[in-house]
Amino acid sequence: MRWRLLLVDGDAAFNMALDEALLLSGRPTLRVYRFRPSAVTIGYFQSVENSVDLEEIEKRGIDLVRRPTGGGAVYHDEFGEVTYSVTGPVDLFSKSVEESMNIICRGLINAIRRLGLDPEFIPINDIVVNGRKVSGSAQTREGEFLLQHGTLMYDTDLETLARLIRPPKQKLEDKGIKSVLARVTTLSRELGRKLSFHEVREAVIEGFSFLGELEEGELDERELRMLENLERKYRDRRWNFKR
Repeated sequence: MRWRLLLVDGDAAFNMALDEALLLSGRPTLRVYRFRPSAVTIGYFQSVENSVDLEEIEKRGIDLVRRPTGGGAVYHDEFGEVTYSVTGPVDLFSKSVEESMNIICRGLINAIRRLGLDPEFIPINDIVVNGRKVSGSAQTREGEFLLQHGTLMYDTDLETLARLIRPPKQKLEDKGIKSVLARVTTLSRELGRKLSFHEVREAVIEGFSFLGELEEGELDERELRMLENLERKYRDRRWNFKR
């Protein structure tokens, strides 16, 4: 099967608007990108106040945007993270959310192995290396189509991440750890060498080749119109601070 490959970066509002436009389009698409500049996203159901240190975010001038998907708050480091999204008909994967998560995350598992590490998928949406998280994903569905997007931390500034993100205390206790820094790592740290964005992006593209034939493409006119309309939503404080 032929899949469209999109390599389009943007700021936080643009990235979330484009991912939602691709969901609504329903065309089988793999997008591999980064947040430029760095940003924080929060899950659709999260409270801003309980998820992030808003004072620290505003002091640093970092964009904050609410995702169309669930899950927890994420720091997207322009210089240390690759983000992916997969969109297309649910029937290409599984009607089960957990099973479809597992199938799609195979692309990241393949990518990390190509880079020389031995990752493990932890249901429902995490990938760990040596027991520490390097990737999380989230999913939403609209009719017969799904969007799954997620992160791959290859050289994320973890100290900054820890200052910005407030994981639920219960979540840390359930995992038997005391801080977010004890839970996460980066590919560069585990490999003992510096990775570049382009090196990791290529590994991710190759990792997702199991989907089918990947062919770099562009947005069509309908998608561009949806993107323009959706960007207004993601730049609106009423959306981002709705909870």
